Amino acid sequence: MPFDLDRPYPLRDAQLEQFRHDGFIRLKRVFSPEALRLYGEEITRLTIALNTQTRPLEERSTYDRAFLQVMNLWEHDARVREFVFGRRLAQLAATLLQVDGVRLYHDQSLYKEPGGGITPAHADQYYWPLASDRCITAWVPLQAVPREMGPLAFYAGSQHVEFGRALGISDESEREITANMEAHGFPVSDAPFELGEVSFHLGWTFHRAGANRSSQPRSVMTMIYMDRDMRLKAPENDMQRQDHATWCPGARAGEVIDTPKNPVLFEHPARRRVA
Repeated sequence: MPFDLDRPYPLRDAQLEQFRHDGFIRLKRVFSPEALRLYGEEITRLTIALNTQTRPLEERSTYDRAFLQVMNLWEHDARVREFVFGRRLAQLAATLLQVDGVRLYHDQSLYKEPGGGITPAHADQYYWPLASDRCITAWVPLQAVPREMGPLAFYAGSQHVEFGRALGISDESEREITANMEAHGFPVSDAPFELGEVSFHLGWTFHRAGANRSSQPRSVMTMIYMDRDMRLKAPENDMQRQDHATWCPGARAGEVIDTPKNPVLFEHPARRRVA
């Protein structure tokens, strides 16, 4: 590989404690500008090629104005597969989750067009039929993200809040969740992202993003990791039923999600399973 996607990124105890407290963390200089340019060009090309959204922004729903969304790019291109399967991010995910290893749930490219709208407040795990909270998203901007591009914003400590977990991305979620977060005084982390900076957030951490008020697209690649031993739960809504069929086909409720679409991407050496 032209760049070392497997080199460990050390975390301090204070950073682990911060993540446990806040439900998210931002890490600087995870990737070099050269690596982001090399892999980002292919991710962007595939996103545009595979995108099926053709309506003008003004004719779309709030959800569809937020971004173009293309998933499991790793199945379409060898270079993108190298990026998605890189151990650097997977090891960070396992360490932050404090689990023996992680599997891929799925990847997704999020391409917020110039003029694209807000990403309403929500928690990702509303969409996932996963039996525990040991799941995490790596949010990897492929360029610097100034405020006018709509950086991801987190409500620190909100991963323990039950209210809002039954709301998908919508005008209602933006209105109701934002009001609840403000009423409880959760601090908002909405600073711009530097080039090479990556964030990780838990599946139940509430977050949102502003509109893209710039003239350039905001290109982001995300990888969703789950505990190596994650079990499928019986889906509780239509989105979870769709996710079960699409991203973990063949998995059974109550059993470990061990399918060809959900490979183990990292295991701590002392805790690897013996076949």
